[in-house]
Amino acid sequence: MTTEAADDVSFNAMVELQSQAAEIVRQNPNVEGLVSIIGGGANSGTNSGRMFVNLKPSGERAKMKQVLESLRSDLKNIPGLAIYLRPIQNLQLGGKVTKSRYQYILQSVGFEGINEWSNKVTERMRADGDIFRDITTDSQLKGLQAQIDIDREKAASAGVTVAEIRNALYSAYGERQVSTIYTSVNTYQVILQAAPEYKQYETDLSGIYVRGRTSDKLVPLSSIASFRRTIGPTAVNHQGQVPAVTISFNLAPDVALGEATKKLEQYVKELQLPPSIITSYGGDAAVFKSGQSSQVILLLAAVLVIYVLLGVLYESYIHPLTILAGLPSAAIGALIFLRIFNLELTIVAIIGILLLIGIVKKNAILMIDFALEVQRNQNMKPREAIRSACLLRFRPIMMTTLAALMGALPIALGLGAGAELRQPLGIAVVGGLLVSQVVTLLITPVIYLYLDKYSGTGPMQIPAEMLED
Repeated sequence: MTTEAADDVSFNAMVELQSQAAEIVRQNPNVEGLVSIIGGGANSGTNSGRMFVNLKPSGERAKMKQVLESLRSDLKNIPGLAIYLRPIQNLQLGGKVTKSRYQYILQSVGFEGINEWSNKVTERMRADGDIFRDITTDSQLKGLQAQIDIDREKAASAGVTVAEIRNALYSAYGERQVSTIYTSVNTYQVILQAAPEYKQYETDLSGIYVRGRTSDKLVPLSSIASFRRTIGPTAVNHQGQVPAVTISFNLAPDVALGEATKKLEQYVKELQLPPSIITSYGGDAAVFKSGQSSQVILLLAAVLVIYVLLGVLYESYIHPLTILAGLPSAAIGALIFLRIFNLELTIVAIIGILLLIGIVKKNAILMIDFALEVQRNQNMKPREAIRSACLLRFRPIMMTTLAALMGALPIALGLGAGAELRQPLGIAVVGGLLVSQVVTLLITPVIYLYLDKYSGTGPMQIPAEMLED
């Protein structure tokens, strides 16, 4: 959890707000313990804090989505404190350290305007509470600063350079070491800076004097410069050496990341961002966007490699298609079971679907391999060959499938710590195996008989002279 108060909040007030939030979290029935820290994190400063919350074991608490909604509901009533929740996953996919899980990045060579456009985007996202939650940015444009406008003509006439003004300001408000005190037991650094009571207001700058070159007299800084109070950034974030503002957000319950990215791109298009601002995704969202195209290519490449290997193995262009015919049913079964159990198609779930390619085609190989063998070497007709294969290979097919199911079942049931991350993989494997098993046993023989007519494979024709020999 990341907490954030107003930029001008005092440390004591922040401690009070943080303690109030920590007590509410501690009383939640799903929480086992927590560690509360003020400062550090995504935005270092006394107006921000962090909490590392340990939840109870999965069997003793609600689901993660329900836990997040419960904490949001309890913490929203703390005035003056914004709280952002981010479940820590075992699988981290890069990106910045932000308050929320998903990231959308705006970049511009010129820093001007990027904060205004990021505010417009976040306002549109906050208005859509049905999709986005915990929306925040790392833009820190609410800092109070004193701006010094130097009158260069007056400074030149007084014999004062800009470098001397800069050195004088650094000596007053920086931490310049001017000497070292050596003792018999220790060494002490002498730091030069203005007293704290002279660093409160911009009018205190009038107490700074600069030595001019034309005379030995000290020139007051107020005689060659003017001071005014402005609002400016407390920090300027960069990505790839280019100024950037990162918008981080979470998703509402039962909202897919693909739906959220489409909505976000629609908002950006409606706002008509200038060409000088470059947008991109970060972290999990970036992997998701790049994976939408690469995953399809990966699946097609895997299927193509399998087809080539099977074609070489069986010396046929047709029967590898018979073996691969069960793969769509496995993917459909995995998606159906993910939908039934209300789970997202995460990267882990896609890994489970890729695993199904190797597991499912094994069932068809057991039948097709035996059928081709007896059809070619024992002079059997296709119908008799595939029927014999179904009868003789039914037991090993069931044994291997049940072994795979039993291995994936604990993951599918969500047993153990961190089960929320691994459960989609188990559900995808179990669902794909169950559906593809029916297809393999009932549909594969039909496909084999239908495609065999185009393969040229049939009973081996032995010449008469060979029979005589």
